[in-house]
Amino acid sequence: MLDLDADDFQSDLPEQHWHLYHENMSLNLIVGVWTTTSMQEKFGPYPGDEFMCILEGQVEMIDQEGGKTLIKEGQAFCVRNGVQVSWKQNGFLRKFFITYSPQAQEGNSLSSDEKGVFVLIQEELNAKLQNLDSPFPYEIVGTHPMQKDATLFVNDTGNMRVGMWNSTPFQTAMQAFPVNEFVQLLEGEIFITEQSGRKHEFSPGDVFFIPQGTICSLRFKGDVRKFYCRVDGD
Repeated sequence: MLDLDADDFQSDLPEQHWHLYHENMSLNLIVGVWTTTSMQEKFGPYPGDEFMCILEGQVEMIDQEGGKTLIKEGQAFCVRNGVQVSWKQNGFLRKFFITYSPQAQEGNSLSSDEKGVFVLIQEELNAKLQNLDSPFPYEIVGTHPMQKDATLFVNDTGNMRVGMWNSTPFQTAMQAFPVNEFVQLLEGEIFITEQSGRKHEFSPGDVFFIPQGTICSLRFKGDVRKFYCRVDGD
């Protein structure tokens, strides 16, 4: 159970737990699953750039003018580092998350009129898809696929990007993966083989994370669509 400070909450103290799957403390990057009971935080600067997938429950992100953004079970969203918001929820909530805290901007405070909460909605992102000239971050084996991308959010330090990506089937070489990538798979199947021979298979609804530098190959079966959050650690 996490150790919480009552001064951070408008409500009674909730009960919170997390399990971390990946930590890169030199980059201030953590990936995991987090749960909490009902709560409302005090208004303040959000502590990091964070991408989240709500597995259970729902949350309202409230700005200082009273504007509310509702994120429901099954949806994905991101919050900009330093934006002034209050997290409010009734009932239990569970989420997958990736949080990046840029050292140069820790504690940075932004006013609520600077957009800071972004909900990923497939229909809206479909209208923004653009053809990609390069298959980055993949080294392709065989026929190059047709790929499209719609970027929703780039953080203030320029090394975290969130959006939606579509592709026809393809396969990559065994390579050092060039970024940290957190994925929520929407359509198609992805097969990942690590250098050790260990294999992973993902289908729609699955969430996974590839740390930067992981030696692996990927095979994309069928037309693939995903939400992604990429953090470049270089």
